[in-house]
Parts: sequence; C-alpha cells; structure tokens
Amino acid sequence: MRAVVLGGGIAGLAAARRLESLLPDAEIVLFERDAHLGGKIQTEHVGGYVIEAAPDSFLSQKERGVGLCEELGLGAELVGRRPEYGRTFVRRGGTLHPLPAGLTGMIPTNLDALAASSLLSPEAQKRLAAEVDIPATPAGEDESIASFVSRRLGRETYEELVEPLMTGIFGGDGEQLSLRATFPALRTLELEYGSVIRGLLARAESTSASSHPPFLTLRGGMDTLVGTLVRKLEHTEIRTGTEVYAVRNRSDGGYALELDDDGRLDADAVVVAVPAVVTADLLADIDDDLAAAHAEIPYGSSVIVTLVYSETGVEHPLDGYGYVVPRSEGSDVLACTWTSRKWAGRAPDGMILMRVYAGRFGGPDVTTYSDTELLALAVSEVGLLGIDAEALLTRVQRWPSGMPQYVLGHPERLERIDAALEAHPGLSVAGAAYRGVGIPDCIRSGEEAAESVVRSLFAVLR
Repeated sequence: MRAVVLGGGIAGLAAARRLESLLPDAEIVLFERDAHLGGKIQTEHVGGYVIEAAPDSFLSQKERGVGLCEELGLGAELVGRRPEYGRTFVRRGGTLHPLPAGLTGMIPTNLDALAASSLLSPEAQKRLAAEVDIPATPAGEDESIASFVSRRLGRETYEELVEPLMTGIFGGDGEQLSLRATFPALRTLELEYGSVIRGLLARAESTSASSHPPFLTLRGGMDTLVGTLVRKLEHTEIRTGTEVYAVRNRSDGGYALELDDDGRLDADAVVVAVPAVVTADLLADIDDDLAAAHAEIPYGSSVIVTLVYSETGVEHPLDGYGYVVPRSEGSDVLACTWTSRKWAGRAPDGMILMRVYAGRFGGPDVTTYSDTELLALAVSEVGLLGIDAEALLTRVQRWPSGMPQYVLGHPERLERIDAALEAHPGLSVAGAAYRGVGIPDCIRSGEEAAESVVRSLFAVLR
C-alpha cells in the first residue's frame, strides 16, 4: 500500500506522521514543491535575533498544538509571553489606547475596566452594557462577524475594539467573514444564555484554568517544531522541489499522480494539504464540484516587515506586546508587535525587534509593493513610537494569497467538499482553508485527513 501527502506545511507533515502510525507497513511519500518544509513556519537565526517569517506562536487551548509538541519531546521548550509586558494597545490616529482588562477573546466582560478605558466613548460603553438586556435573535441564517457584534454590542465596539482584534487573526473583512465559520461559540452563547456577555461570564466560572499560558511559542523559534517533526518521521520519503500537477482516478482503483518530471506515481491514498486554489487545479479531473468548491475559497495577501532598533533610540516605553490598527484608520497596516517584549530571547540585550503587519482583505495588494515602499510604510508606522534612527536590521516577507478567508457561505462550501469526498475513498484534504487557520487547527486537520483516508480505504477493502 502507498499513501501520498501533497504539501509539506505543518498540516501535511502532521498527516504523514499520523499515516505512519496507522499504516506502519505502507510506503508513505510526501511531496513539497518548494525547497523547504514547514510552509509559513520559517525562522531565521542571525546575530542573536530570532526572526519569524509568519506565525510566532499558537493558542494553547487548542489541544493539538501543545499535544504534538509534547509527543515530540518539546514540552520543556514551550514558553509563554513575558508577563511583565502583558498588555496590548489599539492605535487611533497617533495615540495608543490600552485594551481594557477583562477581554474574553475579543469581547469585553469587565465593564468597570472598560469604563476606565479611553478606547470607547461613553455612549458606546452604555450600549455595550445594555447587551445583557437585548433579546436573542432566533436561530436561523448565518451572519457576518460585523453584523453579529454590531447587533449585540454596538457598532462602535465592533469598529474600535473587535474588528482590529479579529483582523489580527484572519486579516479579513468582518463585513464578509462568516460568524458560523469563525466564531460559532459566540452565536451559541447568545442562544444558550440570551446574552454573549452573560454567557462568557458563566463559562469563565465553570472552566478550570489551563496549565499553560494562552499563547505559546518554542524557545528556539517555531521552526523547532518543523525540524523535530521531520526528524521523527520514520518511514516517510520526502521529495522537496517536486511539484505534482494533477491527481487522476485509476481504472483499477486508487489514484495516479502526474509529476513535474513527466513521471507518474500510483497511490492508494492521497492527502492533499496545499492551498485551496492549488487543490482545485489538482483535483479538477477527479470531481468538478470538488474542484469548484475549492476554487471559491478566497485568499488575502499580506506582508510582514521586521525592524531592529537600539532600545535607546525608541522614546516610547514599549510597555506591552504591541498594538492593532482598526480598519477605520484607513491604513494598510494591521498591527505592530514588539516581538522582543513579547517573547524572551528574541533579541540581544538593549535591542528591540519589532514586526509590522500589512495587507487587508479587500484592500490594495501590498505584496506588489517594492521593498523600498514596504520599508517606508513600516518605518512611517513606527515613527509614532518616537523612532527617528535608521533600522539596524530589516526583513521583508511577502505572503501573496497566503490567508484563506472564511467568508459567508464557507460552511456550505465545506459541506459540498465533504459530500464530494465521500465518493472518492482514500482521498482527503487538509490545511488552513477549512476549519481553522492556526497551527493547532492545521495539525488537527492533517491528522484527521490521514485518519479519514485510512478509514475509507479499509472500508473499501472489506
């Protein structure tokens, strides 16, 4: 038996690992068209700096992030954010407003702390406090994040508080993002408790505290996870720099993969763990509707600019992890994180490592800007921190079409994909395009895809 994984990001690697455990006697082959593995998880170590190309952490409450790290022997390498800098700001104009205490996810539940904040107007605070008395809307159609939060908490709370935090997760437009695909628990709270705030408070009382901080990274950088996972794979043949152009049905059952060297490889099982638009092309000959549903998933583009300064050249105390920028500010910039404040060991003593994130879904494609333009954008942004010195180190990382967008209709697209896959035993899909964009989501997705193809294969063999 041969099982093939297409894509060497964290979802594909997790799928290969699970296939090894489920099919110990099978031949497992993983294809990755780039020269490196790990997808967006890339870490550069230079001059005492630890520079992440994209994600620098993951949520501990989603169990497969911590779970996989512990299974790989990396439990002792997990570290949380530096508590002495434990706050975040929202930029409005040139002023940074601290986020109020008592946020549960994106939702404020401590109204006294909110009242002491400069972030929302008195009218917006009064409207938010009234949320507990607003009747729940009966179950029905899906709605956008913007519609739901504005309906429950008020428009100003959405625009000035929830929207920039939400964008920091998805890089998307809350007017288009599906609530059911992104934050379904908020709708569940409304229906169950009649109020989101009341529901969050009730659940907080009944939920035991986690043994881990909410966000975790690896002491040596996120690529520690990728490198360790790859080394732990025992009988997976990894072919980097090799592209698969198509997956076709074989007349005798199973699948045939067309390779970029005009070769062909037959497989009994295939896990496709690549961006949805690539999946659409790969599976076009197998199933029109399966391919079409993937092609309908939109993607946003983004850029991360890393800057290094001497601590003495920054006037702002940098007494936090960084700040987010609301869409209402009209800026290409989404956020600025003070990475060396957020995580220990990311820069030499006396130096500040920070990252500027740019690119909003529906806005200009910032990946088309030149390095000079992107550096100018980032330097101008951090100017509000009282920096007028030249950056001592810079990096520009582009991610064209790098973030899937769970826009309205996404749950229905997933239903179409799941239904179509039932007709193709031994075929499954994995990655950020489906049910979560974070690292633990992608790990779980890869593992579940591996389990799915094995179940369907043995069902056919029986």
